[in-house]
Amino acid sequence: MALNLSRTFCNRALLFNPAVYKAQLSAARCVSLKVVKAPAPLNETHDDRNARFNRPQSPHLTIYAPQLTAMLSITHRGTGFALAGYVAMLGLAGLGCPEGANAVVAGLESLQLGAVTLAGFKFCIAFPFAYHMMNGVRHLFWDTGKFLSIKEVYMTGYAMVLAATVISLALTFMN
Repeated sequence: MALNLSRTFCNRALLFNPAVYKAQLSAARCVSLKVVKAPAPLNETHDDRNARFNRPQSPHLTIYAPQLTAMLSITHRGTGFALAGYVAMLGLAGLGCPEGANAVVAGLESLQLGAVTLAGFKFCIAFPFAYHMMNGVRHLFWDTGKFLSIKEVYMTGYAMVLAATVISLALTFMN
């Protein structure tokens, strides 16, 4: 209701005051839009498009020196993938063999591998477990707010790698 009254009042004010009406008409611009079809998309790669626009190439990771924290993080993810792969392979081998997982172990023993080769395989199985476990403990300390300064992060990183290696060697040479 109030809106209709204000419209009526404004319209009558414009009709009764031609100077205001002419001033508003002279201030208005006429705009027309031309419809243009969009160009067909070019089949070019991201790098080709950046070259066409003369955009600089981003340096990405090649300009950064490897840092301990980044390498430990990447290795933590890799050991997690390795552990998931071990579990999947052992589970599938246990399902596929009628005698179960013991048949897999018996099959490995029948290969008559040398002591050094067998120790290498044991270490390759033990290290992802030990590394992932020790780095998980390190992250638990971080969750409590401990060891978060740069010096402590590097110190715990080196200590974690050393502990994971010792645990892996102990698991490798246990009978």
